[in-house]
Amino acid sequence: MKTICLYFEIHQPVHLKRYRFFDIGTDHYYYDDYENERAITETAERSYIPSLKAMLEMTQTYGKYFKVAFSLSGVAIELLEDYAPEVIELLQDLSKTGCVEFLAEPYSHGLSSIANEDVFKEEVQRQCKKITELFGQTPKVLRNSSLIYSDEIGNLAGMMGFNGMIAEGAKHVLGWKSPHFVYSCAHNPNVSLLLRDYKLSDDISLRFSDSSWSEYPLMSDRYADWIAQLPQDEQVVNLFMELCALGIFQPLSSNILDFFKALPAACKERGIEFATPSEIIGKTKAVAAMDMPEYVSWNDEERDTSCWLGNHMQREAFHKLYQEAGRILACQDRRIKQDWDRIQASNNFRFMTTKPSSVNMYRSFYDSPYDAFTNYMNILGDFIKRVQDLFPIEVENDELNALYTTIHNQGVDIEIYEKEISSLRARLAKLEPKAAPEKKAAPAKKEPTVKKPAPKKEPAKPVPAPKKAAPAKKAEPVKKEAPKKEVATKAVPAKKAPAKKAPAKIAPAKKAEPKK
Repeated sequence: MKTICLYFEIHQPVHLKRYRFFDIGTDHYYYDDYENERAITETAERSYIPSLKAMLEMTQTYGKYFKVAFSLSGVAIELLEDYAPEVIELLQDLSKTGCVEFLAEPYSHGLSSIANEDVFKEEVQRQCKKITELFGQTPKVLRNSSLIYSDEIGNLAGMMGFNGMIAEGAKHVLGWKSPHFVYSCAHNPNVSLLLRDYKLSDDISLRFSDSSWSEYPLMSDRYADWIAQLPQDEQVVNLFMELCALGIFQPLSSNILDFFKALPAACKERGIEFATPSEIIGKTKAVAAMDMPEYVSWNDEERDTSCWLGNHMQREAFHKLYQEAGRILACQDRRIKQDWDRIQASNNFRFMTTKPSSVNMYRSFYDSPYDAFTNYMNILGDFIKRVQDLFPIEVENDELNALYTTIHNQGVDIEIYEKEISSLRARLAKLEPKAAPEKKAAPAKKEPTVKKPAPKKEPAKPVPAPKKAAPAKKAEPVKKEAPKKEVATKAVPAKKAPAKKAPAKIAPAKKAEPKK
């Protein structure tokens, strides 16, 4: 039996404002709030709300026969919460039906999977946490920004605990193979790959209302026939598109929602079922490993990363941005973190592309890719200055960036270990009530400190006394240097503890001399 996996992406880019060179250092707000509110409100009214309401009707009509999956970036969720909360409510209603699965993806919908492994992992974990809080689901399948995938990313997904990923079924990767099978990651056989059928997906998202298309007008019966007529052993058809295809790319006047609502009935008549990605992965074994050593995406004819990193401007902006990755991971400033998420978005690099595209590309308010590059670099310049003000140590190479990451991760590990140790001590205290007498050993340690200076009347013992006084005098200049080190390197406060204990030991030493 053939199975349709239907996926929709919900991502809304944050619109940057016109930012001039002389704003650097004075204006730290980079966004056009009016345009952001207008864009998200219009998209919600024309696409998100009517299409999600249609899906709720479909779950009521077809029950759990109809299944669908959604992928939302964390930034898109933030914008929807601010300007279109009704969309979040509809998604929550859909989640309660049991017919919906939510996928994991980077929080910023950026290119961190190409630039920095630690940033990518941190973003995905934050997005998963957000999905769990809003919809009560823990994502098990990962969908990277714009379906960017490679063998290394697939292996990383497996290490993070995901059992599957969505990738593009690009021709130059598949060759003679079909996207209608379940494959596995070449570097990690535990990660299943579901490959998008870009032709059948684009028939709906790009060509549905095109009157010059040979298949226009497309009816649900004919579309279901195309799927039913596939070779018998090709069982899985992955249809992935942006949700705004329903209502914006294909306007509501084209009857796109009528087509969509009639599709389950047409498929059911032909013995075709719907399933979520996790259901497919759970019941279908991978037929072979899929080698993808180079990055593959769903953008443009090349299906690679050239739309974001194809020219010198894009690569320079990309390099400058992720040079600050180590500092950002160590940063706890909420405003810096939010700006980091929003200026990472892949759309900012897309605006700088100089390559032609068969798809009409939105360029925001920019007159040209050079204009987009100039505006972005002005914003990035101010952002980097703010980050470096928080971390005055100059970071000139990747090794120091990695050091910041290591320090951050070690701090997290130490907190976890301390919690585990305290919980173990609490358990031992309950299981072993004899823990109290162990504390009596403490007075034994006090004996060599103060009560035994009496036998120091012998001539051999005054010799160690000046030795103890000598380091005590050296401890005083250490106090004066300690604050200087705190200003330069922000030393950990633990170093101040021994400095305070030193004068306590010096005081009794000076009192012992007059007794002689």
